Amino acid sequence: MELPDRDRLVTLVAVGVIVLVVGFWALHPTGPLGGLLHPLDYEEATVTLTDENGTELATVDVRVADSQRERYVGLSKTDSLVDGEGMLFVFPDSGRHEFVMRDMDFPLDIVFAAPNGTITTIHHAPVPGQTPDDDPRRYPGTGQYVLEVPRGYANATGVGVGDRLVVPKNATG
Repeated sequence: MELPDRDRLVTLVAVGVIVLVVGFWALHPTGPLGGLLHPLDYEEATVTLTDENGTELATVDVRVADSQRERYVGLSKTDSLVDGEGMLFVFPDSGRHEFVMRDMDFPLDIVFAAPNGTITTIHHAPVPGQTPDDDPRRYPGTGQYVLEVPRGYANATGVGVGDRLVVPKNATG
């Protein structure tokens, strides 16, 4: 049964409005596509690294990646980091995560931490392609937080597994 021209036009307009509304919702920063078209706007915070006794070992000024898109892009659009700079990846829940060095031009320490801040794993990741087996290498760990800093920073500051990240409230997502 063929719809009259007026009914067809109303149907097309209604479908178009629905597609636009669903599309904008999906692309919104809180939507399922995590703000795919939204510009990256990282919050900033300072993370403190302490030993098991609470003695401060170092601080890191971080950009906070707490959306799906921010976590995906990570540091891949960053030219370099200096000691004391990094990125803190914040996940909604603790779990097993794998990181890759996608589009990276400099090496990193990748530090996984539990919800209470206890460091569970540290990887010292070279630039992809530096050695034949590094590309594409995955760096797994368990935690709710992942701190990326220049490679060697963990060793230089004495940070190890069992130490802690003190994450400020404004960086917990």
